[in-house]
Amino acid sequence: MLDYEISATETAELMRNKQARLIDVREPWEFETAHIDGSMLIPMGDVPARAHQEFDPDEHLVILCHHGQRSLNVTVWLRNQGFENVQSLRGGIDAWSIQIDPTISRY
Repeated sequence: MLDYEISATETAELMRNKQARLIDVREPWEFETAHIDGSMLIPMGDVPARAHQEFDPDEHLVILCHHGQRSLNVTVWLRNQGFENVQSLRGGIDAWSIQIDPTISRY
């Protein structure tokens, strides 16, 4: 089974090879402030109602938030729902903007 967390560098590699989908669980205002191109916004509170309709249990999903706590909570919840290929982006979009893409605003 995959680790619960994945680094920004590992996530960037998965994205380059189209091997995962990014799910952003922050609030819409946060997404508008800073987001990773290609990520899908599903606020944390909407995940329970949408997960089984919008996620493939076999798909590799990387969940992200601001610093990684909300995304880790969502990852644990999704794993408990049977989504085994889900990981949380360690450090969130903040880590991504520091390590991968400094053009993404930090807030």
